[in-house]
Amino acid sequence: MRPQYEVSLEELAADPHPLLARLRDRAPVCWVPALGAWLVTGYAAAVTVLSDPAGFTVDDPRFTTARVTGPSMLSLDGDSHARHRGPFTHAFRPAQIGERLAGFTEAETARLTEAIRPAGRAELRTAVAGPLAAAVMAEALGLAGAGVTPVTVLSWYRDIVAAVAALSAATPGAPSTVRVGSFDALAAALREAIDAGGAPVLAGAARSGELTVGEVISNAAVQLFGGIETTEGMICNAMLHLLSNPAQLDLVRADPALLPAAVEESLRLEPAAAVVDRYATRDASIAGAGIRRGDPVTVSLAGANRDPAVFPGPDRYDIRRPNSARHLAFARGPHFCLGAHLARLEATTAVAGMLGGLPGLRLDPGRPAAPYGLIFRKPEALQARWGK
Repeated sequence: MRPQYEVSLEELAADPHPLLARLRDRAPVCWVPALGAWLVTGYAAAVTVLSDPAGFTVDDPRFTTARVTGPSMLSLDGDSHARHRGPFTHAFRPAQIGERLAGFTEAETARLTEAIRPAGRAELRTAVAGPLAAAVMAEALGLAGAGVTPVTVLSWYRDIVAAVAALSAATPGAPSTVRVGSFDALAAALREAIDAGGAPVLAGAARSGELTVGEVISNAAVQLFGGIETTEGMICNAMLHLLSNPAQLDLVRADPALLPAAVEESLRLEPAAAVVDRYATRDASIAGAGIRRGDPVTVSLAGANRDPAVFPGPDRYDIRRPNSARHLAFARGPHFCLGAHLARLEATTAVAGMLGGLPGLRLDPGRPAAPYGLIFRKPEALQARWGK
């Protein structure tokens, strides 16, 4: 069977949740011509796809990120994926993240918050969330020691994102790889950091003997990409959810120990990465859908995270929800986000810092905000005020 539904990309980018709910009710796996792919909206079906890299792979020429950064743990499966990911795993475990980056993240959050406090208002994405994510990734990858500023990192990141997005929209027959000046500049800075010994994570990966220096750089580039884009979105979405739900915010203010749960529930309700792509390596039947070998399969993490079979009252933001952590915001299986622990640390630290450092923090009622985006979802701007 090939259940097919006509929806527009704009519908999926603007307010997709009612649409995803309708699609999930009709067919948790259906063909969407606008995507040119099967769209998976059910939780069980999503777990099936994400947990089976042999049947649903990322290792396909249509996977656009690899065409800019080169092959990496993001775009490989099986033994090749393990070889690329393995040398980085230790550095991103909770104990190592806490030891190396917790203090830096707290200090940077305080610096950014203090800088905007006198103004009484700011746009929080560009004033805090984005700069914090860039600064932490620069520190994590040793770029700060190489003299690269977070502002430069953000500019490189935006150029690389734009190049990947352009490839996603390109017509068939486009070049298999593209050269992006910002990626070349990033690669040179990463190589300098490795050579100078000021980047322990990268140097350790290079010394492992598993990867060439070029492969270390490709993997560092995708970590930088993910570490900025999704963490910025996590912070903005968490702030938006809390500031839009006064009763939930009051619970966090009364008991700060609830803040991690507030972040997890925000991740469930609006994952910063809304979809992930896979490619079928064999014919398969999932939830009644007859998927053929070679078919693109887009897993809607946003849809799966609101499946009422797993999360009752799925559209409600409830920081006391007992199973919020079952969300798929960091994916599942071998491609579970390597930086999940770091992203959680940054989001909880940033939200705590803004709530504590900006008394009376609230959304600007005259400038409403809402998440937007087909692939990555966050408010384009998050205008806020504080004080009297």
